[in-house]
Amino acid sequence: MEIDVKKEGKAVIISLTGRMDAVSAPPFDKTVDDFIEQGETYILIDFRSLECISSAGLQSILALAKRLELMNGTVLLSDLNGAVKEVFEISGFSSIFTIYDNLDAATASA
Repeated sequence: MEIDVKKEGKAVIISLTGRMDAVSAPPFDKTVDDFIEQGETYILIDFRSLECISSAGLQSILALAKRLELMNGTVLLSDLNGAVKEVFEISGFSSIFTIYDNLDAATASA
């Protein structure tokens, strides 16, 4: 999985490409941990180029959300499609998280 990060306003935008699974989830966790340690509490994850997410990936997203909640922060998700969107719907995660159709809508909510 490829992880691209940029800061826009108060949001850290993390764009994921490829597959988020047991192998690629730990680098994602390390990336978000580094930003949280720097005091960032508003993280937006762009799933536009993510092809697949496993239970390990879902666990990473949930752990991030719980950690940010303790800091009065938030995680927003955008551009879920195909198999990734289906996994979020089947798992019930689509009712837990704020999900935007596109990155522009998500950043506008900041």
